Amino acid sequence: MPQFMDVHHGMKGISADQLMQAHQADLAIEDEEGVHFEKTWADPESGTVYCLSEAPSAEAIQRVHERAGHRADEIHPVPLTA
Repeated sequence: MPQFMDVHHGMKGISADQLMQAHQADLAIEDEEGVHFEKTWADPESGTVYCLSEAPSAEAIQRVHERAGHRADEIHPVPLTA
């Protein structure tokens, strides 16, 4: 399944608990869209959050994020990894 990295902006000051809550909200409904969120990172200073996932499409990822209450600002395919 294809991998994607999505980016959320505007989350300045996000705490570890808030990041975990957002990630758990995604995990709770990811199966409904055939998505699997693998890992999430955050930079509270810049307000940027990154999510790595496997999904059938970027649109499926966005549907999960929208339903969980935090729409992605960018979604990038990750065709190569090492």
